Amino acid sequence: MPEFEIDADIRRASTLPSSFYLDDKYFEASKERLFTKCWHFLGRADDFHDLEPIDLLPKFLDEPLLIAKSGESVSCLSNVCTHRGKVLVEAACTGNLIRCTYHGRRFSLDGKFLSMPEFEQVVNFPCEMDDLHRYSLTERDGLLFVSIDPIAGFDEFIGDASEAITNIRADDLIFKEAREYEVAAHWALYCENYLEGFHIPYVHKGLNEVVDYVTYNTTTYRYSSLQIGFDSDGKIAGQYLFVFPNLMLNFYPWGISVNIVEPVSPSHSRIRYLTYVSDDSKFGTGAGGDLHRVELEDEAVVASVQRGIRSRFYDRGRYSPTREQGTHHFHRLIAEFMN
Repeated sequence: MPEFEIDADIRRASTLPSSFYLDDKYFEASKERLFTKCWHFLGRADDFHDLEPIDLLPKFLDEPLLIAKSGESVSCLSNVCTHRGKVLVEAACTGNLIRCTYHGRRFSLDGKFLSMPEFEQVVNFPCEMDDLHRYSLTERDGLLFVSIDPIAGFDEFIGDASEAITNIRADDLIFKEAREYEVAAHWALYCENYLEGFHIPYVHKGLNEVVDYVTYNTTTYRYSSLQIGFDSDGKIAGQYLFVFPNLMLNFYPWGISVNIVEPVSPSHSRIRYLTYVSDDSKFGTGAGGDLHRVELEDEAVVASVQRGIRSRFYDRGRYSPTREQGTHHFHRLIAEFMN
């Protein structure tokens, strides 16, 4: 019998049980069942040095990765030496090969084993296991995405929502700022809040004055969903692309904001904001005009939910068929992966 069941009919469905957010075993299980199987945003290819260590979802997956660039070629490699397990690259740098500072083992920038001192007498050496593991990496219009053990290729995973990414034109974007927020709530609660515009009139007074709530709509795809908010003139005020399980790409007239939700514990998450601007004259206006205030409003709500779901009198809720399609879709994906 599956651990979680979400009825496909949103009119009949109930939400995930509170145990999913509170039980350590589900938090730990989600590492392998959800996060290793999906695609994660790394950044723009131009943002990286020749050799740069990456901690994918720090303190959660605990998987040291390495971006290695050689000319136009970009690889995502294991950042762990195949000899004795030492982390290879501790800080961003330039170079034409990778050398372990423990015993001198060397690798090419595509992860191939090159040489190792004092190993002349070792039988069947080198072999494939002496190369660095290559992770699934894809580049879309200058943006890099990686997966540890993808359940599907990137194009299949993004599906029909890929058009939104191909329209980004990363070369036209200028990095503006990075911010981090600490949230006293489970990572999935934060995502659920993002996935519906239902709360906008109640939580975001300023945003509600910009976005026409009546015309706000959500489209779901296989592993992603797209929300579109229009202004009073019928123009698109913002597009919000969610890629399961924790990536948010927000498109505004001035550029894009990328939100990455990092699980820390069942009751603690970290949100990384990366802001890229294509039209500085529009920055700070419209639906993306005060992202900091909107973030604090969202944090207060999800932290309150985190406290509330501990109640012995709450377990599961119901969905609004007209306003919570994104959250229902998200819960069904969680149930699918966890089962």
